[in-house]
Amino acid sequence: MAFGRLERARAPSPMSDINMTPLIDVMLVLLVIFMITAPLLNLGVDIDLPQSNAKALEAKKEPVTIIVDKDGGYQLKLPDAGAERVDLPTLGAKVKALADANPDVTVILAGDEHVPYGVVANAMNYVSAAGVQKISLLSKPPEGK
Repeated sequence: MAFGRLERARAPSPMSDINMTPLIDVMLVLLVIFMITAPLLNLGVDIDLPQSNAKALEAKKEPVTIIVDKDGGYQLKLPDAGAERVDLPTLGAKVKALADANPDVTVILAGDEHVPYGVVANAMNYVSAAGVQKISLLSKPPEGK
């Protein structure tokens, strides 16, 4: 054969370079994922509580209303009666009795805007512990509308 041998004289050596293309692709995908999810990780929410644009509740029955006054006291207003001042354990017991009698009872929690949120949250804890499934917070529309 005039053209020489078709076989190579020695075996090819393994490539010692790292292929960077897959690594760069993975890095860019992770960068996009983190850029999208980072704004969603905001744990604090700025709220201005008693004002809201929410629509009014349309209830067939008048709901039970719990009022937290500016002194931090609790009042329970039943549909057919006036508001009576109660403490938290009594409030929980009365709401539990109402929830046992009617599982679909709706409770509206109205808190004064100057009361610390923890006082309103305590009332909400007693209401949810009584087994009430429908709890709403009462608010007023924003001023200027």
